[in-house]
This record gives sequence, structure tokens and C-alpha cells, in this order.
Amino acid sequence: MTMPSNHPHESMLRDAYARFAQGDLAGFLAHCTDDITFRVPGHTPVSGLFSREQFLSSFISTVMDITKGTFRETVTDVVANDTRGVVVAQHEFDRDGKRRHYNTLHLYRILHGKLASFEEFPEDLHAFEEAWGRR
Repeated sequence: MTMPSNHPHESMLRDAYARFAQGDLAGFLAHCTDDITFRVPGHTPVSGLFSREQFLSSFISTVMDITKGTFRETVTDVVANDTRGVVVAQHEFDRDGKRRHYNTLHLYRILHGKLASFEEFPEDLHAFEEAWGRR
């Protein structure tokens, strides 16, 4: 039996995440619409609704400041169709001298072949908030 081929948006998401992992934020954002929004749940320093500009100017710098550059994201699965993409990932980093980790899901809306919105859904919101520290 032949396995179905991957949807082109799955390949696009994998490329976007590979670029992000390499620190190529411009390469990641090249896959995004100009008006993409990033929604991160909870009551933490990284929670909120961010525009593309805020993603670059405040969100990423907050992540790197809190983790002192130790943040790592491991993609465990990607599925996509014409209008949606889902990335399953593990996040790990050091904060306050302790190793933190949690599993999460990233849901994307895809419009004209570009990532148009992002929402994060941690497997365990309590573990997510504990990892990042509550505001």
C-alpha cells in the first residue's frame, strides 16, 4: 500500500520551524502573512496576543531573556491541509537554575500558502505557566 504524499503546507511548516531553530527569524517570517497574529495562553511573561512586529521586538527577546538563550523546540509531528496546520512540539529551557519542559500544540490558519495566525495549546496549562513563571 502506498502512503499518501505530504501536503505542501506540511513541508512549508517544517521549513519554517527549521529556520526558527537555526535562529533565522526572517526566514521563519517569510512563511507568514504581513498581518499574522501569535496567541500564547496563560498568565506568564510570554502570554498574550502579538503582531508580527511584536513577535520580533518583544516576544522573542522575552523568551531569550527568561531562558538565557537555552530555549529549544523539538518538532515531533506536523500535519496540514489547505487551510490549517498543526505542529506538535516539545519545549525545553532553563529558568532560575532548573530545567523546564512541556509538550505543546501549535495551530495555524493558512491563507494563500502563508501562515496567517498562530495559537499555542500547551498539553498542560499549569505546567506551561509553571515553566515560564506566572505574572
